[in-house]
Order: sequence, then structure tokens, then C-alpha cells
Amino acid sequence: MMRRNTQSSCVHYPSQSVLSLRDIHRRFGHTIAVDGLTLEVRAGEVFGLLGPNGAGKSTTIAIATGLLAPDAGAVDLLGLGSPANPKVRMHLGLAPQEITLYAELTARENLRFFADLYGVSNARARVDDLLALVELDARATDRVATFSGGMKRRLNLAAALVHDPKLVLLDEPTAGVDPQSRNRILELVRRLASEGKTILYTTHYMEEAAKICDRVGIVDHGRMLDVGTVADLIARHGGQSAVTVERDGAEERILTADPVAEVARQFARANSDRERGEVGREVTGLRIERPDLETVFLSLTGRSLRE
Repeated sequence: MMRRNTQSSCVHYPSQSVLSLRDIHRRFGHTIAVDGLTLEVRAGEVFGLLGPNGAGKSTTIAIATGLLAPDAGAVDLLGLGSPANPKVRMHLGLAPQEITLYAELTARENLRFFADLYGVSNARARVDDLLALVELDARATDRVATFSGGMKRRLNLAAALVHDPKLVLLDEPTAGVDPQSRNRILELVRRLASEGKTILYTTHYMEEAAKICDRVGIVDHGRMLDVGTVADLIARHGGQSAVTVERDGAEERILTADPVAEVARQFARANSDRERGEVGREVTGLRIERPDLETVFLSLTGRSLRE
């Protein structure tokens, strides 16, 4: 059964934040894209924003970056006001899902171009540092057209960092890359956070969000359904674990709050059966299914992330 929560008292936001969206509303004609959404991103955290297609996530991102004005509500970046103001927006870096690089320029030329746009004073040194950070210094003079998808994604991220922003918004930064490249990008994101960057991260990969995000917000129908650490969200919405026991070719699925204790109980039962001489009751297979972020998402929205 589908359950939806509006923003509840269990969601706590501190007074200090890097990015604040308060009671944001936005319509496109008769379509409500964002419906009273509130969001806070804290300094130094990786905040995951998850939502199925059509949930209002893209509109929320556009408003958060100042590319789109809300019909109502307030957006604030670093206490400086709306990122619609170019001077405020300078503190924000955006790596969009669509690669924003010039294929015929080299990696270094691309970063130098963006550095010049932002007026970076030490552009040469900054570009060299970023190429090393994303492990592309050995390919600095190669044209981007020759790069793999993972290399382009890493350079796309470097371009978002060229002006040393406080907040970095990464929109599907691992889309279309191989597993090795994905792991390198995730490691880079965690490194940036450890060095003081604040990251707003969107992804269609639930395991990515669970792995690297300090907190996750789940959006649907233009509303923030809940916010918290992955552990907190699972505790609130994940439900019970399931232990599936196989005996004599038959399976029994047991819901339990303590799967370890249930496994012990099943083996004790099997031992007792064996002592009584009962055959065919031995445990021949056992599987534990614990609730995860996917379970939470289905519970809150009634659909999977990719629907």
C-alpha cells in the first residue's frame, strides 16, 4: 500500500546551513511541480536528493541554483541571499548531468576557459591542481573528444570546482560510466566533503546514495517526504527484516525485527527435531533480507526510483 508523509516534526533542521529552501512553490501552467518544499543542506555534508521521474526534483535543482525563480518561498545560499544573484551564485558550482565540455579542446584548455570565465586569478596553478585531483594530469593536453565517459565525468566535476565554490551540486555524476570510474568518482566526492566542500548529490543509483550520503531527502509530487540519515530513514520506514528458511524443498518466510535471533531459533528448532528423530526438517537453505534505502523509497513513494 502506498504511504506518503508530508514534512513532519521528526525532521530537524539546524539554524545554520549552506543552502536553504523554504516553502518553495512552482507551477508550470496547471501543473504543480514543487508544492511547499523545504530543504536544508548543512556545511560539509553530502546531501542526497532522491525522487522518481516527475517528482519535482529537476525543478527543485533549477531553483536551488538560481536558474529558475520560485512562485513563492525563499532560497538562500550561505546567508547571502538567492543564488539568482550572480554574486551569490559565484559560491556555487554545478556539474550537470549533461556534459558541459568542449570536445575539441584539451582537458587543460577546457578548465582554463572556465577559470577565465570566473576570473580565477591563479588560473594556471588552479587548473593543474584540479587535473591532478581528478587524475587527468597525464591527459591534460589530449582533446576531450578522445576521453572515455568516466574521464569526461571527472573533468565535468573539475569544471564545477574551478572557482573553489562552497557548495557543489552534482546531478547524476556517475551516469553512463563503468563500475571502476563510478568508484573513483564516489571516492572523489567523499574526499571533497572531507576537505570542507558541501555537496548536493542527485542519483538514480540507490546504493550510491546509501554509500556516500550523510543525509538523504526523498521528494515526490513536489514535496519533501522525509529527510534523515539512511539508518534513520530505514528505522522509520523500512519495516521488518525477512528470514527465509528452506526445509525439505519448501520455503518459509518469517518477518522479524531481530533476524539474527530468528536464525538462531530456526537452527535450535532443527536440532530439536533431529534429537527427536524427525527427518526432513533440517535447514537446507537460509536467506536474510534486511530493509534498505530502496525499501524506504518504495514505502514513501509507492514506486521505484527509476519509474
